[in-house]
Amino acid sequence: MKTRIVIVDDDQLVRMALRLIVEGEPDLVVAGEAADGDAAVTMVGELRPDVVLMDVRMPGRDGLSATEEILTAPEPPRVLVLTTFDSDEMVLGALRAGALGFVLKDTPPPDIVAAVRTVAAGNPALSPAAATRLIAVATGAGAADVARKARARERLSTLTERELQTARAIADGRSNNEIAGQLHISVATVKAHTGSLFTKLAVDNRVQIALLVRDADE
Repeated sequence: MKTRIVIVDDDQLVRMALRLIVEGEPDLVVAGEAADGDAAVTMVGELRPDVVLMDVRMPGRDGLSATEEILTAPEPPRVLVLTTFDSDEMVLGALRAGALGFVLKDTPPPDIVAAVRTVAAGNPALSPAAATRLIAVATGAGAADVARKARARERLSTLTERELQTARAIADGRSNNEIAGQLHISVATVKAHTGSLFTKLAVDNRVQIALLVRDADE
């Protein structure tokens, strides 16, 4: 089966270009297009795609707000933010909204396709520029950082020891199989712990778990 994608961007030429990139691949297909956040929420609810390619700045409702609502639905799609902006606020805002990836629009087409496939598989995908900014923000200091660290530690304090170990392994980028080997437990148990993390921490994906752990450990 093909991975079904909804493209969200207010620029029709950008949508056309993305459609050409996506539909040039045998395993990908464009299920629909939307020009703003409100239309995106409606379309995703109707079409239930696997991946949403989401712009951030659009007339009316922005992509971050739309992403947050889309991800509250049962079995939501993966969201890959695709934008011309790579500010610290934009990168962190997208990830905290629940996006699983952040890629700039000037990214070469093969890399955009690779990011779509990575996100569709449930794994994070960050462009080099976005990753650099994320690291810079994570290593910064200030009152806001102290407050964020305290909030993250408070949320992690609700976890059992095994759940916390699983969360830290996820933050290290380990797969379920690697976590199982590291903690000497079954993959099924790792999946159960990960499900508990989603519930207890009120997060939608592994990237958000990793961000919380990094915030707490700063």
